[in-house]
Amino acid sequence: MPRQNPGTDLPKAVIEDVSPSLDCGLHPVKRVIGDICRVAADIYKDGHDLLAARVRFRGPGRKKWRTAKLEYDFDSDRWYGHLELDVVGRWSFTVDAWTDTFGTWRAALRRKLDARQDVSVDLLEGARIVRNAARHAAPKMRNVLKAVAEHLDDSGTSIEIRAEAALAPELESLTIDSVDEAEVTSHDRVYDIVVDPPRAGFAAWYEMFPRSQGTEPGKHGTFRDAELRLPRLAELGFDIVYLPPIHPIGHTHRKGPNNSLVAGPEDHGSPWAIGSEAGGHTAIEPKLGTLDDFEHFVAAAEELGMEVALDYALQCSPDHPWVKDHPDWFVIRPDGSIKYAENPPKKYQDIIPMNFWCADRENLWRACSEILDYWISHGVKTFRVDNPHTKPLVFWEWLISNMKSKHPEVVFLSEAFTRPKRMWGLAKLGFSQSYTYFTWKNTASELEELMTQLHGGDSVEYYRGNLFTNTPDILHAYLQDGGRPAFRVRLLLAATLSPLYGIYSGFELCENEPREESSEEYLNSEKYEVRVRDWEAPGNMNDDIALLNRIRRRNPALQTQGNLRCHPTDNRQLLCYSRSARQSDLLVVVNLDPHHSHAGMVHVPVDLFGIGVEDTYEVEDLLTGERYRWSGERNYVHLDPSVRVGHVLRLTS
Repeated sequence: MPRQNPGTDLPKAVIEDVSPSLDCGLHPVKRVIGDICRVAADIYKDGHDLLAARVRFRGPGRKKWRTAKLEYDFDSDRWYGHLELDVVGRWSFTVDAWTDTFGTWRAALRRKLDARQDVSVDLLEGARIVRNAARHAAPKMRNVLKAVAEHLDDSGTSIEIRAEAALAPELESLTIDSVDEAEVTSHDRVYDIVVDPPRAGFAAWYEMFPRSQGTEPGKHGTFRDAELRLPRLAELGFDIVYLPPIHPIGHTHRKGPNNSLVAGPEDHGSPWAIGSEAGGHTAIEPKLGTLDDFEHFVAAAEELGMEVALDYALQCSPDHPWVKDHPDWFVIRPDGSIKYAENPPKKYQDIIPMNFWCADRENLWRACSEILDYWISHGVKTFRVDNPHTKPLVFWEWLISNMKSKHPEVVFLSEAFTRPKRMWGLAKLGFSQSYTYFTWKNTASELEELMTQLHGGDSVEYYRGNLFTNTPDILHAYLQDGGRPAFRVRLLLAATLSPLYGIYSGFELCENEPREESSEEYLNSEKYEVRVRDWEAPGNMNDDIALLNRIRRRNPALQTQGNLRCHPTDNRQLLCYSRSARQSDLLVVVNLDPHHSHAGMVHVPVDLFGIGVEDTYEVEDLLTGERYRWSGERNYVHLDPSVRVGHVLRLTS
């Protein structure tokens, strides 16, 4: 709307296109602690006067604003600065600009001196500017600036000496913080940055069912059994040990093996059918052990440098205490029955969803929040959220905001396999990480498209893709048909395409038998039964996993998002991409065909690596230690999947 009347509050400068920002500041951008956040803006005004600008910011819980200088870049006609994000939590910033009266005067003075013009009046103007700066300076600087002003005013001193004092570098440093706030134009928005702990941006996840960690076939495992596996998982290089629901499992409509509708007396049911006479979401399945056992498990993982993630599944079995105490929290059908979960043709008679829009939703939402408070109080700081897209978006915005205001170190992983806009929307509302469609992307074009989304554009500001190779629900046909080489391909891709990736247990043993043809469900899925495995069985991929996790930890290029570029090959079965960060340049080449050898020329981004187009250089394969002498932009690669599925190449000279 046009301004109707002039006033004292009219802006004297224009501040536009501030970054980083998401949806014009509607949602916060994401960073991790230790990041240097680059702030930029377009700033201009009328006339020829110089401008000065700053970013004004404050960290979590701080009321007082701090400032950092913005510098002007002539080539881009844009202003830049940076913030050091040294505290986890929610940060805020905005941008200010004002006429640089002192800088404008000094620049004009220098030009007149160079042209041998009379500057006597200019020095008097300078004295007035410096004297005004003294009024806005810190107390300890005021007398110094006043003395400089008197010196510039002193007609008894030669113009040459006074001009030298005016152009002294130390005078600029004295006036830099002497800003007349009445002359400052502030941007009309404040932007937020959510700063997370490191594991929100870089981590290797391992999903395991505690009940399957025993050694006797058919016998239900415990937290104590699961704890015995932790040292091996630490050796393999995992950061997060993710447990499906550990709560009491309902009896009504309990599922048997392979999702059969009838369970026998010895069948254990699905952990996602939460709730029984033993309690609900703040209780533990008695067969797993006690709360003390769980806390011991969490502490043992922490001692090994890992964290435990819990599944946060907001659904109930028909036996959950809430069903009896709060039947209005659920959907009652016309025949009086409570509606169970369905995803046609799949039916989950043992699970009933909550009605988040019920009349008593305030108490329901509060109860869901208290679940998180409870487990956080028992040492859990990471949650994998089951099917968040089936709950109200405003619920997640409210819940995550409240949780992170109390516990900024908490990380939420969104398991939302839904339409892209809704997946991205959930990330904007606060989820720290998100599952992706990676498991269904297996061709070069599919993977390139996915990586362009994850590493390019605005999505880098808020969507951290966690590439799981498989899940208890997803055994892709690529793994079913490709044998061990297919598992090695998917592991290499997941570990090097994103700083976040995960595997579901059994992947390291190349388990690939589906329940039936054309199904992505596992045969004898441990969603419905206990599975006891030999984790060191012949053909396991433990060495591959340990090696890749070591490579990830030693190479900063694999620890950040937004630094991946895809490169051409003359064979579309060969995928080539680079990752670069802080002088850590890697080139990855993967044979996507697990059945056949493939060869071809790959395009090396020599410009990115600082290599001449005709230079000869050496690359080292971090997977094998082998070194190759390459030359220029095009180089030959041959990959036999029965021997090696790819290269992770580092420039050595």
